[in-house]
Amino acid sequence: MIGYRQKRLRRNLIIRGQVIQIIRKFFIEHDYLEIETPVRIPAPAPEAHIDAVASGNWFLQTSPELCMKRLLAAGYPRIFQICKCFRQAERGRLHLPEMTLLEWYRAGISYQDMMNECEALIFSVAQKMGKKDGIVYQGEKIRLNPPWSRISVGDAFDRFGSISLEGALAKDQFDEIMVTEIEPALRKSRPVFLYDYPACRGTLARLKPQDHRYAERFELYIGGLEICNAYSELADPAEQRARFEQEHKRRREFGKPVYPTAHKFLDALNDMPEASGNALGMDRLTMLFADASRIEDVVAFVPEEL
Repeated sequence: MIGYRQKRLRRNLIIRGQVIQIIRKFFIEHDYLEIETPVRIPAPAPEAHIDAVASGNWFLQTSPELCMKRLLAAGYPRIFQICKCFRQAERGRLHLPEMTLLEWYRAGISYQDMMNECEALIFSVAQKMGKKDGIVYQGEKIRLNPPWSRISVGDAFDRFGSISLEGALAKDQFDEIMVTEIEPALRKSRPVFLYDYPACRGTLARLKPQDHRYAERFELYIGGLEICNAYSELADPAEQRARFEQEHKRRREFGKPVYPTAHKFLDALNDMPEASGNALGMDRLTMLFADASRIEDVVAFVPEEL
């Protein structure tokens, strides 16, 4: 029956709309400027495991990151947008090839400060949704009142992994152990920030000044879901160009297309202030508040229906 799924999802789509409205109000009240950047771009950030969708000779954005950082460099200190992003061949319980991202950037703060702001944002959503005492997600009560747990990637491997972080990197098993051992072991009853990723997993992140083995990057997990990816921004154009070239090399080795270099973005880094940015999956955040187990239960249409 045409439209049956959409009728069934009415409650979840109402929740989705409420979450978006609360988030927009949060940023406006915190003196952020809502901006829009082009969805179709000539050169996406080259990441070995993220594939862009071609649009003629250009690409649909995998993230608005490069354009938003150019605005930071142009003197906009607090910006956010809620936009569509596209990633090729991503479809599963938690993935869609077209997804909705909340992305925001703020000059003058570190990734530790960004953790605090991310925490405040999501707790504000919970309060406005009448869930300040927490939510129930897939049978698990999750308390959202701050402060949230924080654990470094290295400590997580020591506590939950079958081998150390260094051993996993040496054997090229980092991603495998993250998915099969670390992520399932993260506490489900409280949100957890997983921070200080190995430098090789922070393509656009600043390295820790005191230890270049690690990038100032974090991800947030709530109820077993990865909700966001954030970091202190790398503002060195020479270092960023070298990292892009390394990602181009990895894509070649994987037999994937190599994207054009984002020269205008690299040039803008000369004027980039110290800043931190965050990319948060709106679909997954809605899943939490709707108690939905599949991403398709919080979006109006999926590709198979079009």
